[in-house]
Amino acid sequence: MIKIESLTVQFGGVRPLDALEGQFNAPICGLIGPNGAGKTTLLNVLSGFVTPVKGSVSLDDIILRSLSPVRRVAAGLRRTFQQELVVDELSARDNIQAIADHISATRRDAREEIDRAMEFVGLTARADVPGFQLNLYERRMIEIGKTLIGKPKAILLDEPGAGLNESETERLRGLLLQIPQRFGAQLILIDHDADLIASVCAETMVLDFGKLLALGPTRAVLDDPAVRRAYLGTA
Repeated sequence: MIKIESLTVQFGGVRPLDALEGQFNAPICGLIGPNGAGKTTLLNVLSGFVTPVKGSVSLDDIILRSLSPVRRVAAGLRRTFQQELVVDELSARDNIQAIADHISATRRDAREEIDRAMEFVGLTARADVPGFQLNLYERRMIEIGKTLIGKPKAILLDEPGAGLNESETERLRGLLLQIPQRFGAQLILIDHDADLIASVCAETMVLDFGKLLALGPTRAVLDDPAVRRAYLGTA
């Protein structure tokens, strides 16, 4: 569970988050809003890359504000980014190995966790392929595989479906739905694909210019006229 209390972020005269309040309770939660709404800023605050001027965030009652990004990883927080952080010269397996070396308790744990992650994201047969030879979907799978190492509690996914075709998006959808049960982690998902959000997220938060516009069951949120105007551009 992720809890947000009176969260305010200010860059000069701009407030990308303004007294934001909310709580993510469902196994998979959506985070949506128009461009510039504050979605990625919220993920950056949760990850420890941006310090708020006011308020706090917590993960399962652990207050995160005083923790460094590394300590947040140790507490169970994981993150992907809009741009894949895949090392082109390393194999698919070694990209995940690089994360496991810093998180897994023992070498045996690391091997088992890497094998499990590779199998789950469907890259076992591509384990030795260098990053520069992998397609966009496979690179996204490496990023998701990294988040599954070391008993994650919450995984923040920043537009994992961007640029994927219909069949790849369907495969992604199936993987996301399995993660909470198989790995015990809550997912917070940013994506502009309303169909993906509707099909995997039990609840959704909508931001608009740094403020909370809506939070609740996903279908009800997406059907809210205010949300449709702000996010979908319809009445």
